[in-house]
Amino acid sequence: MDIKQFVFEKAIRAKEASRRLAGISTEKKNACLLRIADLLKKETDRLLEENKKDVDTARQKGLSPALIDRLLLNEKRINEMCAGLLDVAQLPDPVYEVTKMWRRPNGMLVGRMRTPIGLIGIIYESRPNVTVDATSLCLKSGNAVILRGGSEAINSNRALVEIMRKALKETDIPEEAVTFIDIPDREAVMEMLKLSEIIDLIIPRGGEGLIRTVTENSRIPVLKHYKGVCHVFVDREADLKMAEEICFNAKVQRPGTCNAMETMLVDEGIAEKFLPVMLKRFEEAGVELRGCEKTKRIYPSVKEVKEEDYFNEYLSLILNVRVVKDMDEAIEHITKYGSKHSDAIVTENYAKAMRFLKEVDSSAVFVNASTRLNDGYQFGLGAEIGISTDKLHARGPMGLEELTCTKFIVFGTGQLRQ
Repeated sequence: MDIKQFVFEKAIRAKEASRRLAGISTEKKNACLLRIADLLKKETDRLLEENKKDVDTARQKGLSPALIDRLLLNEKRINEMCAGLLDVAQLPDPVYEVTKMWRRPNGMLVGRMRTPIGLIGIIYESRPNVTVDATSLCLKSGNAVILRGGSEAINSNRALVEIMRKALKETDIPEEAVTFIDIPDREAVMEMLKLSEIIDLIIPRGGEGLIRTVTENSRIPVLKHYKGVCHVFVDREADLKMAEEICFNAKVQRPGTCNAMETMLVDEGIAEKFLPVMLKRFEEAGVELRGCEKTKRIYPSVKEVKEEDYFNEYLSLILNVRVVKDMDEAIEHITKYGSKHSDAIVTENYAKAMRFLKEVDSSAVFVNASTRLNDGYQFGLGAEIGISTDKLHARGPMGLEELTCTKFIVFGTGQLRQ
């Protein structure tokens, strides 16, 4: 069987499963999620063994430390996946919720009802946890999912899908509701993107190159963000100890993620006091610093930043530092160089905080908190399926409600159009 036929037949079976899944009760969906969590814990040794194959191959190929970190599974990350499944099971089921109802002058009742989208295609790189996170949200929201992970995680993903399908079977849910395209050939992705009559939505997760390739070639609607060029602005009225902790967390806690800070903006009013302490701490943590002219005057050991650096999503321990005149200049910088993903201000001034929230056009804007918190789990949505910087249908972390659409429902008593 050629790749085109292989992908088509997998998608057809997944589409049929999506129709059956849409009618399954909340109780049965929750039971399935709990069973997946139980099986993942029982199969931890197997998952670690399969993941080790992928990590060893990645190291042999010379993948960067940041990419290997994304690929890595350990007991902590497996436990986090299980916790995410339990959280999603406890969340309210949005499917068939009537969100609004109103009566027209002719007595007709008109309302909106949430419904599953149908069959969702997830195309992603590296992170095996996406396999479980995406599946849990799709199942709870009544959607079937067709997964196409990167070749670098093929062994990990195959094992995860086998475990989840076992749980589906045990809880009497169609196994094809979770479908895995285990062909590493790029042609499999291209064939998926042509199936506009079968797959209802594509969500790419990975680097900017993957997301642009998917968007440019897809005949199916795509929910995405291209990259995360995130900022923290330290205002002259900030609590500097708080600012230090927030900036350090935003850059160092896990630099290979889309919500990690790539540029730190510092108000010139506190730059002389704040930068020496902050930049020394970054250097001690192994961060490569690239600074503007004013930053270099205050802290001469930083490298000179180039304008193109401000557009970069490093996904590693590299940080741009710029001293700005005031909040106006900080917002101008974010508007020009940012990616509308995650941006933060550290300030004790309420008026400035509220203005920053209103004027910074990003999927999540923070006051006195780290950009690393832009995450479905951290926001209380359970596991997330991704972060969208689009402005139609969904924006920010995409949880259960973002994986439904609405339809109008009408209750009449014989009304006719006159």
